[in-house]
Amino acid sequence: MAQLDVETVVTNFGNIDTSTVIVSFAIIIFAYILSKIVAFLLTSISEMTWKYRLHLKSIISIFRVLIYSLAVYYILASVFELSLNQLVILSSFIGAVIGFGLRNLFEDIAAGIVIVMENPYQVGDRIEMGDYYGEVKDIGLRATLMITPDDDLVSAPNSLVFTECVASGNSGSSEMMATLDIYIENDSDVDLAMKILREAVVTSRFVYISPTRPVVILLNDYPFYKGLKARAYVNDLRNEFIYRSDITQRTWNEFYKWGIKPPKALILNHKSAAE
Repeated sequence: MAQLDVETVVTNFGNIDTSTVIVSFAIIIFAYILSKIVAFLLTSISEMTWKYRLHLKSIISIFRVLIYSLAVYYILASVFELSLNQLVILSSFIGAVIGFGLRNLFEDIAAGIVIVMENPYQVGDRIEMGDYYGEVKDIGLRATLMITPDDDLVSAPNSLVFTECVASGNSGSSEMMATLDIYIENDSDVDLAMKILREAVVTSRFVYISPTRPVVILLNDYPFYKGLKARAYVNDLRNEFIYRSDITQRTWNEFYKWGIKPPKALILNHKSAAE
């Protein structure tokens, strides 16, 4: 029976004519255009609603996988008229070919499906993967597109999710914790400095404060200077860097008014400063 199914599959593919190729190609083009339309509509709608922006963007990848899967199934089942058993045999054959000759591509596609199903990160998240950090713009079957803080578009292979630690700064939420470090001279008025920094944070238009999203000001004492760290949640992860600039500018404006100065020595890093 299996031998007969294999022969039928070979016969069906051996009878491919121009019309079959054209129909199959047309279906793939239709699936591509449809996926782009769905992605555009969901992206446009998501930008109109702040609360559900990331949730709507997260299902774009799911729709893309569904559309392409249905297109491939329709081509094999309707155009080439393969039965379920023949589809299983063909899938096994394709899997073997991919496993031998296109292993990296297969790993990327498998990882893309895992990402869509398990959601270690989703479109709109701020993630750190490998050597890159940025906002996820798109999750394709082969690669994840990220926009870095320098506005570079990075295409990271999905298979990195199997080999690298992936850190998500917001895990699907619109809010995200943003930390900010400010260093001052050792003889500065620490209490006043912490008060000024807290005031700058809580009055920022980019900060989201709630019982579960508090503002925390930490003090670190180093040999040649003191470090203040502000931990707060930005109301929209896209405002992360604007928030940092806003807090830094307003804090130092107040510091200079009260005679609080930055360290005189050049700070290379905490380790060298401590040594």
